[in-house]
Amino acid sequence: MQNFGPFAVAIAVFVFLAIATVAGIVGDYKKRQIALEPLRAAIERGQQIDPDVIERLMAPERDEPLNPLPLKVGGIITIAAGAGVALLSYFLAQIKAQALYPVLGIGLVAVCVGVGLMIAAGAIARHDRDRVSAGDGTHGTRSV
Repeated sequence: MQNFGPFAVAIAVFVFLAIATVAGIVGDYKKRQIALEPLRAAIERGQQIDPDVIERLMAPERDEPLNPLPLKVGGIITIAAGAGVALLSYFLAQIKAQALYPVLGIGLVAVCVGVGLMIAAGAIARHDRDRVSAGDGTHGTRSV
């Protein structure tokens, strides 16, 4: 068996992401199939179906509006964890000087991810605020 060494974690992450993506796609397909099953059965039996029911079943699902609070909380936690890892790099450097920059870099990457989450939360809140102030009447029916 080959030794993947430092790449084993990266390979595992990408395999997990691929599996999670495919599982999400399959889950959405199954959910849609289950929702349309009564309509198909009624058509096969020759029953008269109300056009409103058909339109409701065939209409794409409207996504719930995103709540920026979980993104803010995740951003705060990620920034704090990144700052902690960056601080850890100083203490590790006391034991092994070569550990300073790699661990400091990991901490800074985590801080950047946290800042990105905070920016995303702000953008979502601003988008919802602009939509409500515009009065377009579609609040809560965000399309992706």
